[in-house]
Amino acid sequence: MKQIINTENAPAPIGPYNQAVKSGSLLFTSGQIPIDPKIGKVVEGGICEQAHQVLKNLQAVIEAAGAKLDDVIKTTVFLADMAEFPKLNRIYGEYFGEENAPARSTVQVAALPLGVRVEIEAVVQL
Repeated sequence: MKQIINTENAPAPIGPYNQAVKSGSLLFTSGQIPIDPKIGKVVEGGICEQAHQVLKNLQAVIEAAGAKLDDVIKTTVFLADMAEFPKLNRIYGEYFGEENAPARSTVQVAALPLGVRVEIEAVVQL
């Protein structure tokens, strides 16, 4: 049986989906983009500012399900420009560290919603 997870501490979905779905002992998050949930707009700045906001949003959704970033087992990162990977990687490491970091795939995509630079989704062990 699935359980829908949504929180006001992350941006509201901009389509027919939820922020996350719990199924058994796993949580599947929707991709988070760098929208500041307090103002409902994309944060200003480049990849660094956007990466921080994406990871804060992802953390808020995960915490709403009763978990923490240490419980993430897999992420998928979508970048608008792979040349920004080193900057993204540095910020990603601030949130996940290296020893307990989840498995990860990173892909460059042609475009992301609202013209953002990065989107991240996660699978979490609850």
